[in-house]
Amino acid sequence: MAPSSELPPPPTSALGYGMRSESSVGRRLGETEAWTGEPGSQAGSDLATMNTGRGRAAQTTSEEVQEERTRRLRDKLGLLPREGQSKVRDEAAEAFMTIFETFLTSFEAGEEDEEWGRRVYMRQLARLRPDEGALLEVEFGHILEHDERAAQALVENYLRLEPYMARAARRAQERAQGSSGEVFVGLQGVPGAQGIRELRSDRIGQLSSVRGTVTRTSEVRPELVQGMFRCGECGTEVGPVEQQFRYTEPSVCDSPLCQNRMQWTLVANRSQFADWQRVRLQEDAAEIPAGSMPRSLDIIVRGALVERVKPGDRARFAGALVAVPDGNTGVIAVAQPGDARDAAYRLAFVACHAQAAGTADAPLTQSERAEVAELAEGGAQTYARLVQSVAPTVFGHEDVKRGLLLQMLGGVHKQTREGMRLRGDINVCVVGDPGTAKSQFLKYVAGLLPRAVFTSGKASSAAGLTAAVVRDDETGEFTVEAGALLLADHGVCCIDEFDKMDISDQVAIHEAMEQQTISIAKAGVHATLNARCAILAAANPVGGRYDRRLTLRQNVAMSAPILSRFDLFFVVLDDANETADYNTARHIVAVHQQRAQTAPHFGPAALRRFVAYARTLQPTLPEDAARLLWQSYCALRQDDAGPARNSYRITVRQLESLIRLSEALARAHCSEVISVAHVREAVRLLRRSIVHVEMDDIPIIDEPEKDADAEAEASTPIRREDFERIRAMVALHLHEAEQRGTEGLRRDDVIDWYLSQREDEMADEEALERETKHAAAVLRYMSTVEGCVIALQNAKGEGDDDEEQGESEGEHPRGPLLMLHPNFSISS
Repeated sequence: MAPSSELPPPPTSALGYGMRSESSVGRRLGETEAWTGEPGSQAGSDLATMNTGRGRAAQTTSEEVQEERTRRLRDKLGLLPREGQSKVRDEAAEAFMTIFETFLTSFEAGEEDEEWGRRVYMRQLARLRPDEGALLEVEFGHILEHDERAAQALVENYLRLEPYMARAARRAQERAQGSSGEVFVGLQGVPGAQGIRELRSDRIGQLSSVRGTVTRTSEVRPELVQGMFRCGECGTEVGPVEQQFRYTEPSVCDSPLCQNRMQWTLVANRSQFADWQRVRLQEDAAEIPAGSMPRSLDIIVRGALVERVKPGDRARFAGALVAVPDGNTGVIAVAQPGDARDAAYRLAFVACHAQAAGTADAPLTQSERAEVAELAEGGAQTYARLVQSVAPTVFGHEDVKRGLLLQMLGGVHKQTREGMRLRGDINVCVVGDPGTAKSQFLKYVAGLLPRAVFTSGKASSAAGLTAAVVRDDETGEFTVEAGALLLADHGVCCIDEFDKMDISDQVAIHEAMEQQTISIAKAGVHATLNARCAILAAANPVGGRYDRRLTLRQNVAMSAPILSRFDLFFVVLDDANETADYNTARHIVAVHQQRAQTAPHFGPAALRRFVAYARTLQPTLPEDAARLLWQSYCALRQDDAGPARNSYRITVRQLESLIRLSEALARAHCSEVISVAHVREAVRLLRRSIVHVEMDDIPIIDEPEKDADAEAEASTPIRREDFERIRAMVALHLHEAEQRGTEGLRRDDVIDWYLSQREDEMADEEALERETKHAAAVLRYMSTVEGCVIALQNAKGEGDDDEEQGESEGEHPRGPLLMLHPNFSISS
């Protein structure tokens, strides 16, 4: 038998559109003398005729005899000749198959192996299991290095050459293992990744690469690859029939006595199936033109490529673009020239390689490993440089940058023996005046991390943040549409304008912030989804600017449960300072000039690699650091205790925050053990972000002396906690007097009562004088500024007879009579 007869017939469907005429690289290659004029270059000549028609294969004597017998039998019975049974040979594709097989068996790269040397693909084929779904990852650059013209032909005619690549891989696997099975060839490193809007119909059938964000993935379903069919009239089994993007049945029965063309039954146990999944890819936000909606593209992945990407991944796919009839029920069909008469088509993408950003298959190179090792050896200096490299276009705000760095590094996720998971992600909220670069911090984190989602609180609903139950357009079943928190799983969800969210929408993320799960019970769908992400929120104070005289809860329109779920709560104030304003102005001007001194110590790529490396560390907590943790927590609780009602109370959640911050600091120093210094820095950050706001001094204008200048006003600064304590005690005392039926109390009597309550806390006369002055100042503030206390200067009938008497003559020696305002609530 001639060698050509050993080759199975190539598929005859779905190849017409894959050929190229004047624009084909094969035609360009055929015009070169090196591929058409050299003797013995049979493979090159066949590739050069890639676009020419296919001829009939050379037949042997036995085949001619069998065909003649069949023809005579059909003539005797009066049967018509069968259609589509002639053996057609694609000589150009077979020539490419020979080149590709040679490439797999001989190409050398990488480290040397004892058995296969540097033949990287033979080593990979030897390790593949000869079962369904085996994936052979081939670097496109290696094909280009081995044979440039063959690589160009592959780009132009990928769908036509793809089955021949699989056949060449099976032959090479048989050489490596002695047996072969189904092998799927994936091409990685395809250059020129395009956006979804850049894909046009002229790219159909060609090798392409597309990038975007995965928004939805379907369930994994079986797909028919090669089907065996049983004739409905004579029972003859026909096949295997290769499925070309559609359910394809045999054209006619193989039995010469049967002319069945319609009645077929699939023999499932003898057919070949493969895993199949549809991925919805959406273009990145940076690529959306002004005034346009984001576009999506369906990606079809098969075999070992299923479940490689998840919703929220920034992924890159390599494969070929195909045309799909619009409005179909899930049946993929390649557009034929005669099929487009009465139907509209949409584009889909059949992928041969899928890779999510940040999860590259290849490990770090030697230079990258050396860079990370150099960073790890720096210690405290490296930590300071990392902080300076976070958001380099923003001047100052060092503590906020430390918090963002620790959030990206995160704590250690743990699981108890009972199966309960302990959160390791760090939630951060930034509240500040306008123009303090809050949104810049969010944009930087969203652009730096591979899994980060940016959204706005005002334009987001509860379903958009968590998840929604929608009806699938193809199957009609209810499915779960992932929200922002699900898309940011194992990443960071950045929410801007957090204070503009509705209260009902804020309540929807309570579970996601602490338990890191989202529970859904809608439309018959009961599911608990993972939302293991950190939340970075930015909010504006009530009224636009932060009021130092008010508490944190009064400045921020958030509920207490939401506030307690943030590990770090930074307040950024826009204070007028000549030195700070000068340095800030110089920095902003330098940024706009793109000067070199604004460049960070570590670029985004280096910082991203360091974060990926540091998150692999699992620091442990020794006894000395643990002792300091609970001592610091007890100290925070004691500072928070007392009659003053602070809006942000210290709870056990803040103790867990200290643990997570200590673990993140250990990761920042590339340490396997949490030290005492890490705990102290965590406590400092927590005090700075929470307690600092509660303890801001309140300037209260002192009562002017009688002989002093009326224009000269002096102020007494009182700590926030002292002010809240005096205010609460005085209000409670006046309320109790009112309940007893007493019509007000004199100012000096109230001060004396307060001093008697604080007698144990005063050690000397200086403390007594300070407490007296503070009590009088707070009473004056409550009367003149807040208006919650009414001060009656004169008693009834005093000073009414003589209007010329001075006001001082009508004053009581014990001060004015104090009463609570009727509308004042004692619980406020």
